[in-house]
Amino acid sequence: MTPDAAIGETYLGDAALERMLAAAGVGMDAAAVRLLIEGVLGAPEGSNAAEEWLALVSPELPPALAGQLRALKRGMAGGGSAGGLSHAERLSALRAELKRRGVDGFIVPRADEHQGEYVAARAQRLSWLTGFAGSAGMAVVLPGKAAIFVDGRYTLQVRDQVDVTLFEPRHVTEEPPGDWLVAQLQRGQRVGYDPWLLTQGQVERFAAACTRTGGELVALDGNPIDAVWPGQPAPPIAPVHPHAVEYAGRASADKRQEIAQLLVAEGNDAVVLTDPSSIAWLLNIRGGDVPHTPLPLGFAIVDKDGTARLYIDPRKLLRETRAHLGNAVTVAPPDAFVAGLDALAGKRVLIDQATAGAAIPERLARAGASVVRGEDPCALPRARKNAVELDGTRAAHRRDGAALCRFMAWLNGALAEGQVDELTAADRLAALRAEGARFRDLSFDTISGAGPNGAIVHYRSTPATNRRLEPGTLYLLDSGGQYLDGTTDVTRTLAIGGPSAEMRDRFTRVLKGHIAIATARFPKGTTGSQLDPLARHALWQAGLDYDHGTGHGVGSYLAVHEGPHRISKVPNAVPLAPGMIVSNEPGYYKTGAYGIRIENLVTVIELARPPGAERDLLGFETLTLCPIDRALVDTSLLAPAEIAWLDAYHARVREVIAPLVDGPTRAWLEGATRPLA
Repeated sequence: MTPDAAIGETYLGDAALERMLAAAGVGMDAAAVRLLIEGVLGAPEGSNAAEEWLALVSPELPPALAGQLRALKRGMAGGGSAGGLSHAERLSALRAELKRRGVDGFIVPRADEHQGEYVAARAQRLSWLTGFAGSAGMAVVLPGKAAIFVDGRYTLQVRDQVDVTLFEPRHVTEEPPGDWLVAQLQRGQRVGYDPWLLTQGQVERFAAACTRTGGELVALDGNPIDAVWPGQPAPPIAPVHPHAVEYAGRASADKRQEIAQLLVAEGNDAVVLTDPSSIAWLLNIRGGDVPHTPLPLGFAIVDKDGTARLYIDPRKLLRETRAHLGNAVTVAPPDAFVAGLDALAGKRVLIDQATAGAAIPERLARAGASVVRGEDPCALPRARKNAVELDGTRAAHRRDGAALCRFMAWLNGALAEGQVDELTAADRLAALRAEGARFRDLSFDTISGAGPNGAIVHYRSTPATNRRLEPGTLYLLDSGGQYLDGTTDVTRTLAIGGPSAEMRDRFTRVLKGHIAIATARFPKGTTGSQLDPLARHALWQAGLDYDHGTGHGVGSYLAVHEGPHRISKVPNAVPLAPGMIVSNEPGYYKTGAYGIRIENLVTVIELARPPGAERDLLGFETLTLCPIDRALVDTSLLAPAEIAWLDAYHARVREVIAPLVDGPTRAWLEGATRPLA
């Protein structure tokens, strides 16, 4: 061990750190370094991989100083938290804080200031208060009663994670929070909310509900949960990197000019961007502030001349990122954002009503701006992937498919040799993915559900719930990877031992729906909502269904769930268009027994007009390359064309993946992809 390495083993104190920082010419003192590390610890585990955070102190650090910084970070991470309150104590503390502020209730969304699905640890207020760890939900707290509202994906999970004596579980569609408030709120009671965490539309609906009962909805200055959460994580700090044009396909300047032209065409002076995915896409940057999605959290204002102001913690920006942004993009800290809104006085300003917190249009209106409520102008261009992005995602899916096939070959042997459980399997797959070129992270927490756990749509295995993969059961594996050139998401349901006739029947009906989407031909202008019944038809014929969408958009090294398009029962007015990537994932879930889902990613493509056609047609190209379990297929339920589709898909998987894997995996792949007939 070198002397420098020995120094790095133990933190020598702030005074020593001060001397080393000064000697290295670093423009930070020990206090500033501690604040930076608090933010680094507030970012997701893995977002500061390979100790990239050290470059935020200085691009070039002497080994001894780097060792001291690592030692300080270890010590701060091991300092523990004062947040060990029971959920009953947390709820009691919140009610006391509400009383102190002069309100009777509070609305707790599972949201941050950007209305995204993935939020930083600091913004996990709903989870801290209730214990619910799902990606969508809301709680409403009143003096003597509280409720938590979730959709159909989480009706089982919420009862496993939440003390129902504290929070009554409610289905958000069947019993919306507004209706619950109408039934529970007393005349004269005041319900508080954080105007940065609810959209204007949500505020209007809650205000109407409160008014119906003689109550009042009140915007609060500062979130009361933040006041009672001991050890709340700091706002996240993860390095922000340039996203190279070799992956993005277009320069940021070109994208900004496209958005500027849209603004001018609609008579707008500027747009306020609140969705970090749009900011990352527009500026060709990627970060790590939230789990598994390379987002740098911040806001942006884009003017009609194509210049932009980025409101982000400047400590996140690497030297090369500042150079990449250039002179047309100015950077200011987040606490300058409100002043930036005020500076739009007298201008016509576009905001996305779905992703802007209510505080933003309210502030703009007070400043004298003309607020135009519309749609994020980046959303559609971001969704319609260019040729470079599509080639990148195809390449990412080839590498991802190789990792999946290596995993399945391993699983086949491991099951024969001994016991495998959910966590072991998920860890093995993650390790195989990490070996792939351009891999950066998983695209979400792997859903590894054995037996009845597979029936929990967004299940996440823990040591307490971990199950073995046992003969006679089904194993549902939903996973994905974040690669520099693309984002993947794939679900396979595997038979462990011999499946029952019912399992094969349900699986084959799901497969029929999957094939129906994969082979769909539809005229331009068709929405995903119009296609959704194709995926459910075979299940409906048996009186079966599933309570989630059939398909969600997917980003290009961005969010694994991306709008504005989708395939779902829920009405959607956005037509499917060439270049859009969407999942194809019908399913079936039998509570307490098993779950089934088959998911591939597909991209919308233009099709040649057949003879006599009167309209231009679109279809799908399947991107995912991984065998579908033949043991679960009941061929008597499949039409000849469906059998032909599966055989052709398996032949393509074998042709593409076989050269990328080892001999034992190739041997397994041959059997897994042989024709059904």
